Amino acid sequence: MSTYPKRLPHVVTRADWAYLLAPTYAAAQSVDEDIALERLQRAVQSEHILNELYGGLAAAMDKARGLRTTEDDQIDKLSHGIEKRRGRVKAMPGSPALSAALVSIDLAIGHAPEMMRDALSSPKGAALLRNGLEALGAFLFKELVK
Repeated sequence: MSTYPKRLPHVVTRADWAYLLAPTYAAAQSVDEDIALERLQRAVQSEHILNELYGGLAAAMDKARGLRTTEDDQIDKLSHGIEKRRGRVKAMPGSPALSAALVSIDLAIGHAPEMMRDALSSPKGAALLRNGLEALGAFLFKELVK
């Protein structure tokens, strides 16, 4: 899931990821949004986490693309949506797949037990993580390109 359009990191920056994910992280982890933002700002410094997030977003964009819509059109709409709605994204409803994605983020910042890394690396855990990242990408894409 690490392949994504080259323009995507220029449209969705590290800072954008932290702000976009903060409501979901705060709701899922039952923490204040400021704490969520601080944790996410640390997490998006990890290239591994960024690749996972961009991969999930790119997969969601691929699934949402219609016959007449190009990748560039989607990225342009996403860019416009980030300008207009970055601070107004709602929290994504919880699910086991979302929990797997958030555990991956927590592992990157040392906030989750290391044994969770083994759970995510198992075939079932890896599939759940991939589904969570794609669901998160789809949710954010939908929220931003309304």
